[in-house]
Amino acid sequence: MLQTEFPFTLPRGYVDSEGDLHQKGVMRLATAYDEIAPMKDPRCTSNPGYLVIIILSRVITRLGALEQVNPKVIEGLFAADLAFLQDFYRQINENGALNIKTVCPKCGQEHEVEVMASGEV
Repeated sequence: MLQTEFPFTLPRGYVDSEGDLHQKGVMRLATAYDEIAPMKDPRCTSNPGYLVIIILSRVITRLGALEQVNPKVIEGLFAADLAFLQDFYRQINENGALNIKTVCPKCGQEHEVEVMASGEV
């Protein structure tokens, strides 16, 4: 069965208006529509850099105890968390898994290593 949802832990976390910290979340695989639909959004047409905000708000299905993840939430992330989520998005959508190939420095054999959502190996 194809895995379509991937848990993650933000390096810093999102702080909501009440001061609560939200670090654990879930991101689903993106559909073609997730990447096409934001092109019609005026925020993206006037500022192409906003595209990532819209896409992430569409594919992050959970973040801590928040009821909804919307563009305003993504806008409020720390820069380190935004960079983490961009990398995480690329990793799960391009590779379809959270595995990396590596070569053992001692024996020279190639191995596949699972990377944890928090970025730890």
